[in-house]
Amino acid sequence: MEKKNNSSVGRSWSEVRPQIFTKEEIRESDLRVALIGEMIKARQEQGISQKQLEELSGVKQPIIARMEKGSTSPQIDTILKVLAPLGKTLAIVPIGSQEN
Repeated sequence: MEKKNNSSVGRSWSEVRPQIFTKEEIRESDLRVALIGEMIKARQEQGISQKQLEELSGVKQPIIARMEKGSTSPQIDTILKVLAPLGKTLAIVPIGSQEN
């Protein structure tokens, strides 16, 4: 039996990712991950459960859970409703800029 060469075995995700996705898809994914990561971080730092965030924001807990898992693409108004009780908002800034 002939052994097939699988060149992707042993390669890192950072090497394979650009071969699967376009630069635009990667940029969009990175922004989504950063946004959701900040939302989760703010909720956890304040000791707020998803259920409590539902009560504060009016956004149902299952929707919050799907947002945090990344299994949904929420509308901007939903994101703003969730961020407001966490003391956060969205800002339009140049890509790559960071606040310290």
